[in-house]
Amino acid sequence: MGHPIICFGQQPCGFFPKRFLFAKISAARRLQKEIGGEIVFFFHDSDHDPRETITILRDRTSKQEVALNFQFENRIQKQFSPQYAKRVLPEWQEKTARQLPNYVPPPLVAHFKETKCSNVADFCLEMYRRMGLLEGLRVERSSMPEFRARAVAVSDYFVDQPYEGEIVRARYRDGKLLLHKGGNRFLEIPGGEFGPKQISPTRDTRFRWMQSVIRCTHYVAGASEQHYINKADAPNVKFIKRDEISDFDRAYTEL
Repeated sequence: MGHPIICFGQQPCGFFPKRFLFAKISAARRLQKEIGGEIVFFFHDSDHDPRETITILRDRTSKQEVALNFQFENRIQKQFSPQYAKRVLPEWQEKTARQLPNYVPPPLVAHFKETKCSNVADFCLEMYRRMGLLEGLRVERSSMPEFRARAVAVSDYFVDQPYEGEIVRARYRDGKLLLHKGGNRFLEIPGGEFGPKQISPTRDTRFRWMQSVIRCTHYVAGASEQHYINKADAPNVKFIKRDEISDFDRAYTEL
């Protein structure tokens, strides 16, 4: 085997990351100790679903849970803008910072207050860095034009397009740009020419698209990824299950 490249992927998953992300990182680090090589975090910040960043915390006294999330300037940005284009509101950060001492230790409150980023993706990534989770990892972002330009063409994809003052992520289908409004309802939006630097993959084409650039030898897969990744797209990749972890969809708040 040549130089091992151990990869895992994840959308921004809360301003404190969900515990399943920590489980992916710990699995990757353990494998690195065994075989060497480098770890690559494929940060899928082109995703647009606002539910991904819901952060579930537990009151330190009552143990009751609360679900917190970013606030958004408008409905279009919330529903359709990619995470890298959803803007962080200063008033949201100030309000949330006042609540956090009920849920997390003082060092994490300080990290939250000190993080100054203009968009949701950058904010989450900076918080993960401050928590020490990214030490020694190489981060590759699906939003980066350079990454997109190097990726293989896929048949099923989204296109980042301007729409009503925002950047939105529209599904390309049958020559149309569509915003999914729920169920079987779609809104067609106007669009001009676009190229690889505006394209990001769908769930089912994401691994092949990512792998064409990262070329990992090992991939740490989450529970749901095990079911939808087409392993035939990467016959030479060894797939590793992430570590088991309790409360996998709750926030990781340890230092």
